[in-house]
Amino acid sequence: MKNKLGCLYGVGLGMGDPELITLKAKRVLSEVSLIFAPRSHNHSLSLAHSILCSLDDQLSAKVVELNFPMHKDSSSLIPHWERAAEKIWHCLSQGEDCVFVNEGDPFFYGTFIHVFETLRRLHPEVRVEVIPGISSLHAASARTLIPLAHGDEKVAVITSVLPEEMLREVLKKFDTVIILKLSSFWDRVLNILKELDLMSKCTYVERSTLREERIIQDIRKVKDVDYFSLLIMKK
Repeated sequence: MKNKLGCLYGVGLGMGDPELITLKAKRVLSEVSLIFAPRSHNHSLSLAHSILCSLDDQLSAKVVELNFPMHKDSSSLIPHWERAAEKIWHCLSQGEDCVFVNEGDPFFYGTFIHVFETLRRLHPEVRVEVIPGISSLHAASARTLIPLAHGDEKVAVITSVLPEEMLREVLKKFDTVIILKLSSFWDRVLNILKELDLMSKCTYVERSTLREERIIQDIRKVKDVDYFSLLIMKK
């Protein structure tokens, strides 16, 4: 008799504080036998894996790490996503439920999106459930006490890789703008904010809810922009 397919849970772990993980996520993590975690290099523990260990160090024994190189050429990443999808599918096809963990929320710029889409393409019958987590922008809003939206205010969430003119237009038109992926284009973002006289409206947040968290109100003082950082511009 053919095994019933297991279910893949995409679990959001939030941005670092284990107390902010949902009760449902904690329950599912304790019930499955395998937890897949993304890792960018062979020698470093991913943020998602670190959050797991701080939640319960016994969960680490269940973790299978999947390597995803950190570069922007999506076509060269396809083989990595496919290899990861097949490892997960092997577990699911045996009737075992498993988890893929993602810092923040799985469907908000998450590595899980690529794995999910690849699995759906290769194995359309796959069963998937997503357990949301606290995203970076909500964690940063809470830690800085900056409301993201009120009344009829317009909010935009963008990345710094946008073309300059588009970035400029968004900053002009929206009441609140959250800019992600700052590390590669910080100088360009800073120049545009200065040009639009918006420097004083911005707050830089790095590794929110973690011990290493930094919140900087005067963004001219920001040095060494971290990968896990964002900027809140609030008019």
